[in-house]
Amino acid sequence: MFNNIISLIPEIYESIGQTFLMVSLSVSAAIVIGTPLGVFVYLTEAGSIQANLIINRILNYTINLIRSFPFIILLVVLIPFTRFLLGTSVGPLAASVSLSIAAIPYFARLVEQALKDVPVGTIEAAVAIGAPKRLIIKDVLLNEARSGLVLALTVTAISFISYSAVAGIIGGGGIGDLAIRYGYYRFQTDVMIAMVILLIIIVQSVQFIGNLTAKRLDHRH
Repeated sequence: MFNNIISLIPEIYESIGQTFLMVSLSVSAAIVIGTPLGVFVYLTEAGSIQANLIINRILNYTINLIRSFPFIILLVVLIPFTRFLLGTSVGPLAASVSLSIAAIPYFARLVEQALKDVPVGTIEAAVAIGAPKRLIIKDVLLNEARSGLVLALTVTAISFISYSAVAGIIGGGGIGDLAIRYGYYRFQTDVMIAMVILLIIIVQSVQFIGNLTAKRLDHRH
């Protein structure tokens, strides 16, 4: 039973690296673009410090539109764009394009929800003393929501570990690709089980680190 797994150790190491590449690129895109997007959605909603209902509706519609696509469909739809951008639609780097486009609105929505958990009184106090908007965003909103933002990032990372496994269906590489090629197509059930266990270990590790970090950043403790 273990002979198949032992013989695949080099490929398993490679697949782990490919999975981390896809997840790190997509999560990085989510942080860099999704964070300001989520902040802007929060700021432009009715009753906020920079309310603009037209822009808010456009942003919300765009976020909801991308999030409404099942990820496997989004992968297929973006194949021409990925091929135009990178010259190929196969491999972990190519899969990272679709993963990043999916991760940005996903994380943006979680950022918005985390900011909504900041007490209104705290924001009103900052406005009352005449604090500039950039300081309200940086020192009040983001600072007060830091624990929630870490949890949002944890949820995003875990979700996109799963999505990266789905990317294996179209040759994206990673743990999912290895499980499909050997565990499914070649009926090597032990390989499939080993890959599932590996994904569980990775997910549980990310969740543990995320929860621990969020708890330490929570100003209520």
